[in-house]
Amino acid sequence: MTDVTTADPPATLPATPKPINVAIQGGGAHGAYTWGVLDRLLEDGRLDIEGLSGTSAGSMNAVVYTYGKMTGGADGARGLLEEFWREVSRAGTVFSPIGASAWGHWWTGSWNLDHTPVYRTFAAMTGMLSPYEFNPMGFDPLRDIVGRLVDFEVLRQCRDTRLFVSATNVRTGRVRVFRGHEVTLDAVMASACLPFLSKAVEIEGESYWDGGYVGNPSLWPFFYYTETDDMLVLHVNPIERDTVPRTAPEIDNRTNEITFNASLIAELRAIRFVKRLVREGWLKDEHRHRVRDIRMHAIRADKELLDLSVATKFNPDWGFLCDLRDRGRGAASEWLDAHWEAVGREDTVDLAKEYLDRY
Repeated sequence: MTDVTTADPPATLPATPKPINVAIQGGGAHGAYTWGVLDRLLEDGRLDIEGLSGTSAGSMNAVVYTYGKMTGGADGARGLLEEFWREVSRAGTVFSPIGASAWGHWWTGSWNLDHTPVYRTFAAMTGMLSPYEFNPMGFDPLRDIVGRLVDFEVLRQCRDTRLFVSATNVRTGRVRVFRGHEVTLDAVMASACLPFLSKAVEIEGESYWDGGYVGNPSLWPFFYYTETDDMLVLHVNPIERDTVPRTAPEIDNRTNEITFNASLIAELRAIRFVKRLVREGWLKDEHRHRVRDIRMHAIRADKELLDLSVATKFNPDWGFLCDLRDRGRGAASEWLDAHWEAVGREDTVDLAKEYLDRY
């Protein structure tokens, strides 16, 4: 039986849900936050996701969502997402070097484990040894979970949801976006392959690492392969912090956030430039049809996940994952209340003010 909380449904459902594209950042266990967002959007029922672009944990949420919805509708997607994260917690409690941390939450009042001996040992080990040394057989329980829950042969036949999974080509340093018919278990694991934890994933003679380095997540496929002009970005990594980090764990956390936001901000800058071309009449009429003025929306994690450190991205405790899910559901409810009416009509994000030209 599910323990996912439910919210009051909207007073009236539209005859046809509004189409939207959704881009999902990666962030390890923090992906449970976007599980919560997706769960709430599915429960609400007023949006229809045409395209999903994901990286790392975001790609896993995207794949599980798509397969669940394809085989069981909205309820099937909600159920499979919960099953996936339950399995992640069960496996992580046994195999994760961090392990269950309910005792730590009770003892400290926080989910952060940065200063615990077990996390410091884990950080030191992964800093000195590569996965080719400490895990030469490539043991990966997460791969077994995804492979057991998702039939990729069936998934690749999906036509209702366009799926895009990003990974980093180790040799070229460029992003590889696997489109729906190319999405395999290897592609998903490549998208989530942190090089200090897992050996590079080999696909068609090329080696791949986590897509967060160059596309977290990739937005450009929506312009070429989908019809809707609305895009919702689901953030996991806070973009802004008001304090300057002083301790080693704080510095590690902030550099992680900046690194895994950099590619997204670069794409948002390009989108803003195109929007200005269109809205300020810089384009000749004969070229106007070649570009799209995408309406931008976002559910950011600056407030909701600001209290969490990089160590918590490795925390598989079920209580912690449920806490993240509930934070995501709450953020999605707030966004729906404030902005659903604007979908299909106007931006709800000012790219210049919120992402780019702060000063």
